[in-house]
Amino acid sequence: MRKTAVLITVLLAVLLIGAVALGGCTTTDGTDANSLWTMVIFLVLLFAVFWFLIIRPQRKRQHEQQDLLSNLSLGDKVVTIGGIYGQVESLSETSIVLKLESGTTMRVSRRSIAYKQDQMV
Repeated sequence: MRKTAVLITVLLAVLLIGAVALGGCTTTDGTDANSLWTMVIFLVLLFAVFWFLIIRPQRKRQHEQQDLLSNLSLGDKVVTIGGIYGQVESLSETSIVLKLESGTTMRVSRRSIAYKQDQMV
């Protein structure tokens, strides 16, 4: 996460420096010829940076979460978003019944499953 923040900061600084350098271009008669193109290029580069550093990783994480939820099976040991550890006892389309260590069962939303225990880092 820290590397990503540093990378975003560096790329934004490079983009701003590039925009300032290109924005200073003028023709011989003093009119600003490249201001529109400079702004368009800057906005496209800014969108590309956000796409590759923010939007794309988030979509990848959502896809991984959907795969996790669709591949759950009976007996899988999971952890909920709230930090509850349990073993899948039954599955339905929208909910899961977890068996906890004390032997009690708990019905939770399918979307509240964060990880399988063997996948935790």
